[in-house]
Amino acid sequence: MSAPQTPPPAPYDPAQQPPESGGAPVRRGVLLALGLVVLGLAFGALWLWLAPRVPLVADGKAVYLKDSEGEQPVGADGTFALIGLGLGVLTGLAVFLWRRAGGATLVLGMAVGALLGSVVAWRLGVWLGPTQDVVAHAKEVGKNVTFDAPLKLAAKGTLLAWPLAACVVHLLLTAAFGPRDPSPYGLDGVPAWTTPGGEPKRWADPGTTGGATGSGGTGPEGRAGRDDGTGPEGRAGQDGTGGPGAPSPYAPPPAG
Repeated sequence: MSAPQTPPPAPYDPAQQPPESGGAPVRRGVLLALGLVVLGLAFGALWLWLAPRVPLVADGKAVYLKDSEGEQPVGADGTFALIGLGLGVLTGLAVFLWRRAGGATLVLGMAVGALLGSVVAWRLGVWLGPTQDVVAHAKEVGKNVTFDAPLKLAAKGTLLAWPLAACVVHLLLTAAFGPRDPSPYGLDGVPAWTTPGGEPKRWADPGTTGGATGSGGTGPEGRAGRDDGTGPEGRAGQDGTGGPGAPSPYAPPPAG
């Protein structure tokens, strides 16, 4: 008596999953965007601290760069971009770990929040940095005295470093480690072949239905084909002889 067979699992049907309230993804996206905007304050303070200073000097008539061949102005843009890329990597990783399922509203909130956070960081760094009135600052410090130029972001494209890095990292993590929908065909992931009536199609086992056909061909049970002279039902041995209708093996005549 055979043991009862376990019924196959039911096919995956997304419609049977408990639906999520329509406002929940939107709330998560908005909260994420607000959190990244607040994080932009720390971004701006860090940029102000790490950005190289541009030294200026005045002679009473005009203001000049103390080091005309220096790379400090470019360094401020590069520092902003590097901080943005680092924050983007951390943001994409944190959002993925927080919500592995992702979602369009979550990614949109992350991108918008990171962009607004970059703008906040830029404006905060400029506001907290040296004064924008260079002439007044030069008169205040006096002639031939070095002072710092205002903090500027010349390359506005660096504002996109944070949101782009966050979206790319989140996309890669979701593609590599994100949840997968279960296969509707079970563990094999291959649909079963069925008959027109819907029943599973079973293939014949060659070990029980006979072997190859043809002259002299034999199979596991020694069933030969039609063209070897044995007929459709003639069973042959492993050497293609024997069975009903087959010629008798040669035997010498009995001794006289």
